[in-house]
Amino acid sequence: MQQSPLFNVVLVEPEIPQNTGNSGRTCVGFQSHLHLVGTLGFDLDDKKVKRAGLDYWPHLNWTHHVSWEDWWDVIPDKSRVFFMSTKAQNSLYEAQFQDGDWLVFGKETKGLDEAILNRYPEQCFKIPFLGSIRSFNLSNAVAMTLGEGFRQTRHK
Repeated sequence: MQQSPLFNVVLVEPEIPQNTGNSGRTCVGFQSHLHLVGTLGFDLDDKKVKRAGLDYWPHLNWTHHVSWEDWWDVIPDKSRVFFMSTKAQNSLYEAQFQDGDWLVFGKETKGLDEAILNRYPEQCFKIPFLGSIRSFNLSNAVAMTLGEGFRQTRHK
C-alpha cells in the first residue's frame, strides 16, 4: 500500500532532463510525488533523466498530466498550492507548509505564467538570495523548498 506523499512537487513544462531527474531523486528522498505538467522538453526515457535520477527513478511516484487543466482538476484543496517564482513578493520562509501540499515550479527559461502569479499572489513565494543571480537552478530550488517543507513538518 502506497503512503500519502509528504509533498507534491509540480514541474510545469520542464525543459532540461537533468533537472527533472535530479528533482525526481530529491522527491524519492523526501517521499514526495512528482507531477510533470504539459509539454516536456525531452522524452521521459531520455538517458539524461535517468542518469540524473540514478537508480532511484524506479522508486519515484510520478504522474505526467497532459495539460494544466488535467493537473488542476486533481487538486482537492486549491488553497494548499504554493507557486514558486522569483517574481513573487512573499519569501519561502513565510510559507506555512502542511503534509500533502503542492509545490509548483515553472519551466527553466520562463518560470510560471504571469497570469498565475497575478491570480494567486498570496500563494506565490520566492527563495531569497543575496548574490547577483536571476534565480536558482530548478532542481536546486526544488531541493531547497522541499527541505524547508520538511523542516516545518518534521522538525520535532
